[in-house]
Amino acid sequence: MFRPMRFTSRSPSRHSLPRLSPCLLIAALLGLPVAAEAAGPYEFVAAPAVDLNRIYRIDRANGEVTSCQYGLRDDSVGVTLCFAAGEGAGPQTPGEYGLIASRHARESGIYRVNYRTGETSACYVQIRQELVVCTEQAGPPPAGTASGAGAAATGPAPGRAGPSATPPQGTRP
Repeated sequence: MFRPMRFTSRSPSRHSLPRLSPCLLIAALLGLPVAAEAAGPYEFVAAPAVDLNRIYRIDRANGEVTSCQYGLRDDSVGVTLCFAAGEGAGPQTPGEYGLIASRHARESGIYRVNYRTGETSACYVQIRQELVVCTEQAGPPPAGTASGAGAAATGPAPGRAGPSATPPQGTRP
């Protein structure tokens, strides 16, 4: 004859989480950085362009950026085309680097960030040279220093020949 089981708070069949010893908990927490390192020294991010099958790869320790994409071939399944690091995309000063894609649907480039210093550069594939190139790493100016459109009055930014080619936003040409 079948009898339904009754569960009470003292029932041994009640599901409960096992109790962890403090030593086991400390060992598990100490293993977390090791697990992150086991993921590998590289990070991969897809280009934000919705019609481009390109990914970028960064070496997390030195900031070197490369890129690969798929290429069609009539006689086979295709080929993976990879682009080496060119001007500005090679190894940087040691840091903690990552990649960030913009949300711009037609953007084929990516941003390289140094999480330790806050510096950023833009990277993209320069098709003519078949290389990944990056702008110079830059960070926000010190507090109280002119930046943006107001900085043009004090002279061009380092590395620029003159004022920005980008027109001011919200005005008519």
